[in-house]
Amino acid sequence: MTEPTTTQTAPRGRIARLAHAFWDKLLRYALKFGVVGGIGFVVDFAIFNWLRVGGLGAEHFLSGPIGAKVAAVAVATIVTWFGNRYWTFREHRRKNYVRELLEFAVVAVSGLLINLLCLWVSHYVLGFTSLLADNISGNFIGTALATLFRFMLYRYWVFGHHRSGTVVGAEEQAQAGASALFESDELAAADARSKKP
Repeated sequence: MTEPTTTQTAPRGRIARLAHAFWDKLLRYALKFGVVGGIGFVVDFAIFNWLRVGGLGAEHFLSGPIGAKVAAVAVATIVTWFGNRYWTFREHRRKNYVRELLEFAVVAVSGLLINLLCLWVSHYVLGFTSLLADNISGNFIGTALATLFRFMLYRYWVFGHHRSGTVVGAEEQAQAGASALFESDELAAADARSKKP
């Protein structure tokens, strides 16, 4: 059996490095963001429908499609900020959590405007006024577009690695990982050690 030459193994090494970089820089965040977003979606969906069927009574702003969506997204935004801060982007969170929350809220409100635009066009321009149509336009189409927008801005602006005041260093990353939900101290410490230069 012949041993592979270095020219044959070099592409495999590059592919492995590219795959690792893709995982480390984007995919791992996208998967965690998806879990947190899924929880936020359930919160949003439940509150929206509860308000639309008269959970707080009828004939007021929160019982209409726009008011219900605003309230549902507001609650879901708080839930997802905690999830993203303490799990998805835990090693990039900043000490100045007030500014971080403000930037997170700006992105969330921008995403809400994308959701509302889809719902408004469907409900008021196209005339699809059923609860099913409101759910398709606001909870599926609008949420899909808003999620892509939010992920990119959260990853590269709010929790961007280039931001000042982030939790840095292996010790702080291990501590951040240990305090994060769903992660053990051993995994967090191993993750922090693997990122040491």
